[in-house]
Amino acid sequence: MYDNRNTRLTKWLNDGIPPARVAEWARNSIVVLLSTCARCIDGQLPDLKRRLEAAGDLPEMPGAG
Repeated sequence: MYDNRNTRLTKWLNDGIPPARVAEWARNSIVVLLSTCARCIDGQLPDLKRRLEAAGDLPEMPGAG
């Protein structure tokens, strides 16, 4: 049952649901949630980069200039 719970929490995080919301649903703190699930989160970087670029808020990377 615990594995099913962690699988669901990780899926929600991978689907882009904010960690604060997932932690609330899990009745955990964000610290506990991310210490358990952070290494399992995958695939969000391209979406986040697109969103930052669209907002014109992508930070310059050191040495890119």
